[in-house]
Amino acid sequence: MSLVNEISILVRDVLVLGDSADGFDENTGLLGSIPEFDSMAVVSIITALEDEYGCVVEDDEISADVFATIGTLAQFVETKLA
Repeated sequence: MSLVNEISILVRDVLVLGDSADGFDENTGLLGSIPEFDSMAVVSIITALEDEYGCVVEDDEISADVFATIGTLAQFVETKLA
């Protein structure tokens, strides 16, 4: 499974989006595009990423650019795993 698919599933599960997340791909917008994706969702997603991938996300690494799309979030996780 690709990292983009893994991130899509993680976002779907954390935000409890169900079937509405079935069409998610690397171009799917997050912040400003999904009503459920608010500041609390960002914290929940970060916690889930840290748990799932064993990485640590520092406060200064968090930006709107990271959470723009599924693809940008996957790229961020990829850099954390490198």
